[in-house]
Amino acid sequence: MSVTARVVLLASSPRVAPGLLSRDAWRCLEGASSRWCRSDDEALAGAVRSAGLPVESVDEGVTPPVLARRLVAATQGGREVVWVGSADGDPGLSDALASELSALADPPEIEVLVGSWDVPGARLLDAVAVMDRLRSPGGCPWDAEQTHESLVPYALEEAEEVAEAVAGLADGSHRYEDLRDELGDLLLQVLFHARVATEAEPGPTAADAPFDIDDVAATLVAKMVRRHPHVFGDSSASTPAEVEEQWAQIKAQERADRAARREA
Repeated sequence: MSVTARVVLLASSPRVAPGLLSRDAWRCLEGASSRWCRSDDEALAGAVRSAGLPVESVDEGVTPPVLARRLVAATQGGREVVWVGSADGDPGLSDALASELSALADPPEIEVLVGSWDVPGARLLDAVAVMDRLRSPGGCPWDAEQTHESLVPYALEEAEEVAEAVAGLADGSHRYEDLRDELGDLLLQVLFHARVATEAEPGPTAADAPFDIDDVAATLVAKMVRRHPHVFGDSSASTPAEVEEQWAQIKAQERADRAARREA
């Protein structure tokens, strides 16, 4: 039986838990002659090791051309080598491999195997991470000194600019990219307030407890489900007018419940 020399570049989304790989990816990892990674600190490499598969780390600071040469050399004798991709996508490695393979009379095969993909909304994780970096020690001094109160004017301004962008779609003065940009600015305010809230001192009741962006999202999800019983429950509202009437009733009950909690 003939064997095929192959370099497999395993790519995965850094926004998905590193062990959540496709079945094809795990089969490839299990069947490979060897598995390589850039650093022991790489999350995906750690997940592969946790599954009982050894992963070799390359020397710190090795350049893409040198790494490409080593990967190709490791395929001699019909071996399959899997490069466990880094979170930054290993810039320069694919070009270096192409250059290395073009110089060989009998080059090994090269394959890019995508082991996981971003799910809808995954880039929100990047936004949260950037906000945390800006607010953390060593980040931005302006961001670090902001409070809920100091951010209010910016939230109002961004909301107004969203409204202007929407109005501009009708009169032709704005494009969808303008609305996308303004919505991003408004989202920043939500992320900012949530990040500031994580640093608050606990209050006397559960209602005064600090919260984070996940708490904001969880509260929103619960609210959307609660306010759409015709979708998630057994309500029979089927027209926009019926939905609006139901929505008003639910909001009125929510206000009453909130007032009761505050008086308790």
